[in-house]
Amino acid sequence: MSAPSSTSTGGRLAGFLRDHITYVIFLAITLYFVLFAPHFASLSTASAVLRITAIVSVMAIGMTFVIICGEIDLSVGSVASFAGMIGALLLDRDVPGYVASLIVLAAGAGIGAASGLLVTKLRIPSFLVTLGMLSIFSGLALTITGTRPVPIVDDDFSNLFWNGGFAGIQAPIWWTIVLTLIGYYLLHQMAYGRRVFATGGNPVAARFSGVRTDGVKIVAFMLSGMTASLAGLMLAARSTAGNPSLGAGLELDVIAAVIIGGTSLFGGYGSIVGSVIGAIFIGILGFGLLVLGLSTSIQEVIKGAIIIIAVSLNRR
Repeated sequence: MSAPSSTSTGGRLAGFLRDHITYVIFLAITLYFVLFAPHFASLSTASAVLRITAIVSVMAIGMTFVIICGEIDLSVGSVASFAGMIGALLLDRDVPGYVASLIVLAAGAGIGAASGLLVTKLRIPSFLVTLGMLSIFSGLALTITGTRPVPIVDDDFSNLFWNGGFAGIQAPIWWTIVLTLIGYYLLHQMAYGRRVFATGGNPVAARFSGVRTDGVKIVAFMLSGMTASLAGLMLAARSTAGNPSLGAGLELDVIAAVIIGGTSLFGGYGSIVGSVIGAIFIGILGFGLLVLGLSTSIQEVIKGAIIIIAVSLNRR
């Protein structure tokens, strides 16, 4: 009588491992770094990883809404660069830091709304719309000041978004925690979140159920634009300057973090916490390879290969 119970337990364990295969892979990789990378297993390393992954984590939270809706946003890196430049220019003209920050976040929401309207009203694939937006805002970030960085001398701004801290926790980690809680509440506790899942899972059925899928997608793009703008402010505070190339290429890490975290690239399934964990996994991978002393080029090759393997095993 004990054989069926043992078989059932083994089946459940196999099913659990299959459903969480990316977590298993990265836990194994983390264990490898703990055992073989010098001084990797320490609180200072954990703090450093959380700090350097905060920007990708914040952007991944907004991207999660877009991907669950069955769309993609390739413009987040260039929007972050543009937002950092606008924030630095406003501060340079003596605009108070909190006012400049609100203006930048509103600009990010506006950019997201424009992308969402083009996707939903003109029926242009989000891949093409946001690829165009990537080019537009990358060019604008370079053009505004003739490719020159704009220094930031406002210490309050730098402390708020990067250099400061509270209760022993650094500011970028606080931003990750706050945005995770807000994103979790919005996606998993509010009616809007249920509409996001319905829109990505079966848009036709969602429309017949009374869900305004176009509006749901537009709001998702606005959230992605706002989190990209917030990441731009964090990037500017980290380097104490608005720099037109700060966010270049970040969109790839952000999308990888969301997919590694379990969100389906085809929409209808995903979670905020999973995306943040995906961003932290990417940070652990990069930091561990750095501590092992591998060259930057080899780090990129290994990092890309592991991400492809993890994502391919986690397809839904």
